[in-house]
Amino acid sequence: MKRVSRRAFLRRLGVGVAATAAFSPLAVAQARRYRWRIQSVWDAGTVGYTLFQKFTERVRELTDGQLEIQPFPAGAVVGSFDLFDAVKTGVLDGMHPFTLYWAGRMPVTAFLSSYALGLDRPDQWETWFYSLGGLDIARKAFAEQGLFYVGPVQHDLNIIHSKKPIRRFEDFKGVKIRVPGGMIAEIFAAAGASTVLLPGGEVYPALERGVIDAADFVGPAVNYNLGFHQVAKYIIMGPPETPSIHQPVDLMDITINMNRWRALPKSLQERFIAAVHEWSWVHYAGIQKANLEAWPKYRQAGVEVIRLSNEDVRKFRRLAIPIWFKWAKMDKYSREAFASQLEYMKGIGYVTDEELKGLSL
Repeated sequence: MKRVSRRAFLRRLGVGVAATAAFSPLAVAQARRYRWRIQSVWDAGTVGYTLFQKFTERVRELTDGQLEIQPFPAGAVVGSFDLFDAVKTGVLDGMHPFTLYWAGRMPVTAFLSSYALGLDRPDQWETWFYSLGGLDIARKAFAEQGLFYVGPVQHDLNIIHSKKPIRRFEDFKGVKIRVPGGMIAEIFAAAGASTVLLPGGEVYPALERGVIDAADFVGPAVNYNLGFHQVAKYIIMGPPETPSIHQPVDLMDITINMNRWRALPKSLQERFIAAVHEWSWVHYAGIQKANLEAWPKYRQAGVEVIRLSNEDVRKFRRLAIPIWFKWAKMDKYSREAFASQLEYMKGIGYVTDEELKGLSL
């Protein structure tokens, strides 16, 4: 048996102690920490912002405190419509927006959230993003802007609050309505409405002053938090099988400045991605629970819920489908996203050959 000298033994012992120390609680505690500033489009005091704050706490927990997020509500650092540039230039490290807010500069974002009479269930969008290539398309498109699209965040359907009764498709003619822009605005314009783009925090005063007649924003709980029931006594929805004709699955997202993202170790990147995916459904469920609590409050406030008919839905659909194709041709990512979604819709019977007659990509 080969004898080990005292000097060699001590040298090996030192290596072992160093390796053990590297994985000790003290070493973990001394690991580099990262701090991000992320602004949401949810206004302070809403159920949405409360859920966003809980997300930041969950990230800290999942990363053992190595990644801390300082959350900001809508408008705290920049306006909601300025988030894209603020994150791109590093004023903020990340954002939690409604994805289609960027349709004017990135047409593909019109296809990264639901649109009128397209895919209309949260599980369908989850399938498209995580099983049919949607996430890769989104990340490629955002990477060209110096941004990392982490993933979609499930939210809710959108409803319309109105100061005047809208009981049929034709009643939209001449109505001045706040909508999120993009494809949705174009469809309402085709129906004869006059569309306006406003961030959520400006909808209440615009309704109150009569600057607009009606407003799409989000679902019942957050809209109640914002006081819409005080200034608009009608809620407009589709029939029970199509409760939201224009935005049945209003997706949000978490997007990070690309330089900040690349500076994060791979292990923390993986944990953050997992945290976003987990929170997407926590966010969705939390808002659905709040919706159940909000509906009776609308009734108590004397708000009337008006249901459009199936015939009204068919009229919107005839307007919507050609506009899908128009937007799909705006850039390569829009084409790629919609082509994939169209095949999916064909596969589950959401569109017919007759509806697509004369339309092509």
